[in-house]
Amino acid sequence: MEQKKILIITYYWPPAGGPGVQRWLKFAKYLPDFGWKPVIYTPENPSYPLLDESLIAEVPEDIEIIRTKIWEPYQLAEKLNKSNKKFKAGQFDVGENQSWKSKLSIWVRGNFFIPDARVFWVKPSVKFLEKYLKENKIDTIVTSGPPHSLHLIGLSLKNKFSKLKWIADFRDPWTEISYYKHLKLTKSSDKKHRQLESAVFKNADIVLATSYTDAENFRKGGANAVCITNGFDENDSGKKTEAKNSKTFILSYIGVLEQLRNPENLWKVLGELVKENIEFAKHFSLKFAGRIDDKILASLESSALKNHIINLGYLTHARAVEEMQNSDILLITNFPDESSKGIIPGKIFEYLASGKQILSFGPDKADVDKILQETYAGKHFRYQDSDAVKQFILEKFEFWKNGNLSENTRHIEQFSRRNLTKKLTEIL
Repeated sequence: MEQKKILIITYYWPPAGGPGVQRWLKFAKYLPDFGWKPVIYTPENPSYPLLDESLIAEVPEDIEIIRTKIWEPYQLAEKLNKSNKKFKAGQFDVGENQSWKSKLSIWVRGNFFIPDARVFWVKPSVKFLEKYLKENKIDTIVTSGPPHSLHLIGLSLKNKFSKLKWIADFRDPWTEISYYKHLKLTKSSDKKHRQLESAVFKNADIVLATSYTDAENFRKGGANAVCITNGFDENDSGKKTEAKNSKTFILSYIGVLEQLRNPENLWKVLGELVKENIEFAKHFSLKFAGRIDDKILASLESSALKNHIINLGYLTHARAVEEMQNSDILLITNFPDESSKGIIPGKIFEYLASGKQILSFGPDKADVDKILQETYAGKHFRYQDSDAVKQFILEKFEFWKNGNLSENTRHIEQFSRRNLTKKLTEIL
């Protein structure tokens, strides 16, 4: 039987690194198993915040990839202020760390580039894809955001081809994401963002959310929303290994950590433990593998934790998975405000597959908390829960000392990439 074609419009594709590329790279890998042939449309000359050349090997050999050039203003922004490089990944300085250059750059980013700085790719992409769709039999298109400007490509194509099925995939929310309120938007800019978001919600045949709460919120906004979370690939994460250094109790953060998700209270608790508990100080290490904000690192290196930090820098995906295995507790952080309770960071699923205990921070009643309770994989805390966090870490440390820090996760197979792709094709 001939496979149906699905056109996936995505900004992030190997050699892009980070979690944004993983979702549709993995869907593309498993879609043919369920009767769908993916075609990838992606920029020819993107400006990625992170690169991971190792992911190129995961791209299916026979997949069709079409590319067109994109113009982005990030090079100009970086000349104005080096910290503007963070904008590519939706990050920027906050609070007292904001210089006047940062404030100006954030205001320009929020009000001149709506919904984001990749908006200049919309019109040329619509023109190119309109011709492509007329010449090729495509059953369904997918737009994956952020950048949410890609959804405007889907919106235009849907208006031109009314019978075309369009799936708008929101890896993160648009106006509900935590940093949205930091964009220094004028009333007219805010209105435009919300009007565009509403148009996407109401015109897409299906809106995909990566969390249960986001799907619920999208439905309230008029979307036909379904939740398909991110997940783990058994081929990446299935092998369990023993920690290389059994004399060290390692708490690891794997990934990107920016100021808006900085668990300052945890650093304070760990500093107290190092000062108060001789045994803990003797064995404890705080490991970072990924891109950690310079200001966070500088603060830690001037604290009681300075001699306990291992900073490995950005690693390939394969190495990052290996470092998860060589840890005892894995740290995950979310934005602290209630509007972020629906964000499920993608790396939690690879954390789950590692079997290690997870220490999570974020708002109360978060979707992450639901997953951790269901899988028995760790505990979720609010940022201010100092005493409970200290008790949790000490309890795990005592288990580790006695060789009883067990790996007992359950019910994680629902989050395998293959099973999630099967769920996607059932929706299709």
